[in-house]
Amino acid sequence: MIKRLAKSVREYKLPSFLSALFVSLEVVMEVLIPFEMADMLDYGINAGNMDFVLQSGIRLVIYACLVILFGNLAGRAASTAACGFAKNLRHDMYYNIQNFSFSNIDKFSTSSLITRMTTDVQNVQMAYLMLVRMAFRSPIMMVFSTVFAFRIYPKLAFVFVICLPFIAGGLFFIIKKTHPIFKRVFKTYDKLNRVVQENLRGIRVVKSFIRENHEVEKFDGISDSIRKDFTHAEQNIAWNGPLMQICSYTCMLLVSWLGAQAIIASGNNPDLGLTTGMLMSLITYSMQILMSVMMISVIFVMITISRESAERICEILAEESDLKNNEHPIREVPDGSVKFEHVTFRYSEKADKNVLNDVSVDIKSGETVGILGGTGSSKSTLVQMIPRLYDVTEGAVLVGGNDVRNYDLEALRDSVAMVLQKNVLFSGTIRENLLWGNEHATQEELEHACELAQAAGFINEMPDKYETYIEQGGANVSGGQKQRLCIARALLKKPKVLILDDSTSAVDTKTDALIRKAFAEEIPNTTKIIIAQRVSSVIDADKIIILDAGEIVAMGTHEELLETSDIYRETYESQMKGGLSDE
Repeated sequence: MIKRLAKSVREYKLPSFLSALFVSLEVVMEVLIPFEMADMLDYGINAGNMDFVLQSGIRLVIYACLVILFGNLAGRAASTAACGFAKNLRHDMYYNIQNFSFSNIDKFSTSSLITRMTTDVQNVQMAYLMLVRMAFRSPIMMVFSTVFAFRIYPKLAFVFVICLPFIAGGLFFIIKKTHPIFKRVFKTYDKLNRVVQENLRGIRVVKSFIRENHEVEKFDGISDSIRKDFTHAEQNIAWNGPLMQICSYTCMLLVSWLGAQAIIASGNNPDLGLTTGMLMSLITYSMQILMSVMMISVIFVMITISRESAERICEILAEESDLKNNEHPIREVPDGSVKFEHVTFRYSEKADKNVLNDVSVDIKSGETVGILGGTGSSKSTLVQMIPRLYDVTEGAVLVGGNDVRNYDLEALRDSVAMVLQKNVLFSGTIRENLLWGNEHATQEELEHACELAQAAGFINEMPDKYETYIEQGGANVSGGQKQRLCIARALLKKPKVLILDDSTSAVDTKTDALIRKAFAEEIPNTTKIIIAQRVSSVIDADKIIILDAGEIVAMGTHEELLETSDIYRETYESQMKGGLSDE
């Protein structure tokens, strides 16, 4: 885990090293101050040597100034290193997520990914900040202070050594009890984000059904669960303070008591034993040692909190896309022919049943194919095999006569345009959204694509036309307008295969008919696969496929299916009676 996270430090190795260096120099200066003060008290003030006092005072001022300087430089370097490390972590996670297949994305919920890129990264950032500064400062301070304490008076220095096992044992117990709680709490964070995300996405539905109180109760329940877990964890961590204080005060009492006895026994003579100045230095060193131990305990607590976050981040960084190019991929798609050869698919190896079962169909280049079927019949899953959003479990999908697994992924997907069932527009102008299809498209090409998609009319009625700003998710356009913009965006790719996954459900039947007519006249060589709920959307198709429970139960033209398929005939008759025909 540490090795994987360390790869994200990259260009911030130097600030990390400088932070450790400046911290070390700061500690050296701090440790020298009590030693200098002891000499000034014993050999200057008590001896009445003012020249020695003056010289020691100058050295103390220099040491203090250097402490401030090195502390400031260490803080700056540590902040730069930690913030840069967090930036690289987010970049590496986001970059890796972009390479995920749909199967990879299915393993992590959207809310979990958001938590990992925000809260988890922030926890790791804070832990790294403490590591590059306090994790160097505290051990070095403890070692140097202990060395100087032993140099001054070894008998008293053993007091610190005796306390350390008690502190280490207490910290181990606290961490062992606390880590499982934090592990549970971050999973609850994922649930909290999911509830908020669902509420914001479906806010109109929530308000229309007057379910605000229900949503508030659901949010409060998860929020209260986080509160209870954090309270429990903080109660365990709170034992850290009393433990440190008991050890600190015990050390202070022992040093003061034993030190006073040693001073009385030696008559405050540095040649015979302990002096007042030495005792003062020992007390200062004891405070430095105990403060270092306390900071180490805080670091361990922070690491305990961030450990689970680090593991969750590493899960994202370690995840590899299960869709990869082979060693010598094909980089050109010859034509738009599509062939399914005994395709069977399940979403995961652990799935109980297949989503698609032994599907075979041959689609010629330039044909228009309609796909009908009830909800859950795997219509969308079938077409997602064509641009290789998923890989088949058994069988093969061929595009242009070649297995899609033999193509370069970018080349394949550049030749297959897909308008998904859930249309997505990004915040930006209409032009910027359309250019997703072809960033080099001219104004004439934009207008032509919009005319084919029957979007030019409402765009030209807008005050800013193609410069009209689209809110996030296309909130300021209707469902039908959003669908037509998405179709226009797909057409700009000039694909060999165009897939419309129920992409005209929000437009009226007249507009739907105009779109199909434009396709037939303007892009006759493009293979068009249309998933629809309305028979009228596929009635003129060269081939209509009826799916049920992941299997093809009927296939043929409109006339053939009226004679041979009861499902198609019943659907056609019920919709025609309902007035859904565009004829």
